[in-house]
Amino acid sequence: MRRVAPSVIAGEQLRESLAGGVDRESNVISVLVETVTRLVVQQLLEAEQADYLGGRGRYERRAEGQVGSRNGYESGRIRTGEGPIEVAVPQVRGAAAPFRSSLMSFLDGNSEVLDRLVTEMDARGLSTRDVEDAFRDATGELLISRSAVSEITDQLWADYQAFIASDLSDIEVEYLFADAMFESLRRHGAKEALLVAWGIASDGRKHLLHLAVGNKESERCWTGLFRNLLERGMRLPTTITSDGAPGLIAAINTVFAKSIRIRCWFHRLANIRAKLPDETAGEVLAHLYAVRDALPWTPPAPPRTDSSTPTDASTRPRSPASPTTSTRCWRSTGSRSGTASGYELPTSPNGPSSRNAAAPR
Repeated sequence: MRRVAPSVIAGEQLRESLAGGVDRESNVISVLVETVTRLVVQQLLEAEQADYLGGRGRYERRAEGQVGSRNGYESGRIRTGEGPIEVAVPQVRGAAAPFRSSLMSFLDGNSEVLDRLVTEMDARGLSTRDVEDAFRDATGELLISRSAVSEITDQLWADYQAFIASDLSDIEVEYLFADAMFESLRRHGAKEALLVAWGIASDGRKHLLHLAVGNKESERCWTGLFRNLLERGMRLPTTITSDGAPGLIAAINTVFAKSIRIRCWFHRLANIRAKLPDETAGEVLAHLYAVRDALPWTPPAPPRTDSSTPTDASTRPRSPASPTTSTRCWRSTGSRSGTASGYELPTSPNGPSSRNAAAPR
């Protein structure tokens, strides 16, 4: 059994998910947020324990007059926007007073603080002051030392910089997805656009490719993000799925002119549903789902030309304008959109997650 801190294992899991992607049944954004949250909480808890032990490192000997030593971990759970997350709570023995984690008690009642911090850490990093302000108890007392906070934020920022510069040439991206989530990244601040790009590779695995804050969902911001992907070695995707944001569409036409752009079905159906009266919405959406999920249309075999072939109207090819043919073509077009993305669902694929905007669709 490896004798390493749980935060080390959490860091390895984060790097593994970023490098190798996640399976087709997983939500790539939810996996990222959950993994980063576990890493951040684990680092904070271990830093809290180190502060309690006088700042001693994991294998550092006690100085004269110091008491207490590390004594393994107990299982703990915190609530987050992505659901409960299991963590390992450090224990102490031989101290003058029993060790109780103040951070665990604080996080149990302030999960929104953690959600906001993790989102902003993912997107652009945090200053030491940002984290200090977040982790103060009701009396204003800091729950973790400034030096520990500084070390954690510096490491997370270095990890993010490594991620947005990572080589993408080994990922055979077939289907690219781009969307913006709008999050309140600053306390009491307006929501900002968090630009997300992820893809499905030829082996079916999902990969988070880029994550960045945009001043707005503008063509300039999206063009810069897409060019970053190509500079890192990403191949041109077969398709790229997006909503109808004008800036995003313009950037796609500029950078991925040879790829097929697909209108996101999730956004499309949401827009249609918003314009339907409640009494007819269910029936109309059921027909739309049938169109989306229909099998591709197979053209009929060409008619025989020998003299034995009947020539009555029932055997003649339908004209392109006939209702049946046009309907089939429409169904085929709808099916093509659904098949290319491969992950279309009747409802938001994120389930209870609040991050619906960047979900697989």
